[in-house]
Amino acid sequence: MKLLFLDQSGKPGGAELCLIDIAKPYRDRSLVGLFVDGPFKSLLEQHQIPVTVFATQPITVRKSSNLFQGLGSLKQLIPLLIEVVKTARNYDLIYANTQKALVIGALASFFSRRPLVYHLHDILSKEHFSKTNRQIAVTLANRFASLVIANSQASQTAFVTAGGKPNITTVVYNGFHPQTYQIDASTVQELQQQLGLQGQFIVGHFSRLAPWKGQHILITALAQCPPEVTAILVGDALFGEQDYVQQLHQQVVALGLENRVKFLGFRADIPQLMAACNLIAHTSTSPEPFGRVIVEAMLSGTPVVAAKAGGAMELVEHGVNGFLVTPGEPQELAQVITTCLMETENSKNIANHARFTASQRFDVKNINQQISQLLKQWEINIQK
Repeated sequence: MKLLFLDQSGKPGGAELCLIDIAKPYRDRSLVGLFVDGPFKSLLEQHQIPVTVFATQPITVRKSSNLFQGLGSLKQLIPLLIEVVKTARNYDLIYANTQKALVIGALASFFSRRPLVYHLHDILSKEHFSKTNRQIAVTLANRFASLVIANSQASQTAFVTAGGKPNITTVVYNGFHPQTYQIDASTVQELQQQLGLQGQFIVGHFSRLAPWKGQHILITALAQCPPEVTAILVGDALFGEQDYVQQLHQQVVALGLENRVKFLGFRADIPQLMAACNLIAHTSTSPEPFGRVIVEAMLSGTPVVAAKAGGAMELVEHGVNGFLVTPGEPQELAQVITTCLMETENSKNIANHARFTASQRFDVKNINQQISQLLKQWEINIQK
């Protein structure tokens, strides 16, 4: 079976990293088609995954776009659609990995007469998408997709609540390579020294800098913690959120935390940085569809505290493999941070348990096997 994977992004986010793992087993009979050039293309090439860029400029429709704004992008979509349809005729299946990819993939499925699979990496809720975009996603998936793979029960539930057909959906969590997160102690010590954080209790936050990711919640909580608690913010603004970044810097100054907060920007050494932390905080103010950073923290053997909403609640059992706090409550977060500082042995035991269970539950080999079985079953059903 030959697969045409579609993705809208030129930058490697969570959905794109997931796609790399899914496409790898099919790289001798697949093509990844991107809607914009960028570092994600280079990353695919590093993994020897065939890739092409269909468009020369990014699609201007955003999650918050209304119908009028969506119609205004037709001049971009039509040439892109023509190229995708031509290519799709050389493949057996179109695999749409993002919402914009679903729009193009659904239309290409119709014109090329090729079946469509949609991998849903989002929670289709009003917090994340406009009403128009939710309706488009659900309508296209219901009409054209043979299968919708949701990355969590939270994503699946939101899809069905928005009007999606439950009988075409199934849940498959993201996969990971556990060995990637096995970092030796000497590397950890060297990194802590480079950062000037030896002897500090390091709370790490790994995400693009955006209001709904809640970095401001962590900074507020930090001001309520003992002075040896410091924070590293790994990531930067992606989608015109520079104003928020400036607000974060102003917040740090206003709270007198200049020596306790480090902005590290985008980094390639995520596993090493996670291993160098004493606690990793997930502080999203709106429900996450999955929460990739939570699993990465678990695999790193570092305790994790997560906002109690969305996919995070499927990953974390409070006091067993991590900690849960109410979204947007810095005081509650500060209490957990302080508890982890004071009760290091208990926190380490929880982290060790999380590492063991996560390495089994989210191993990429098992996840890819689930997806392979789904596609094989789909193929059998089509042949009948």
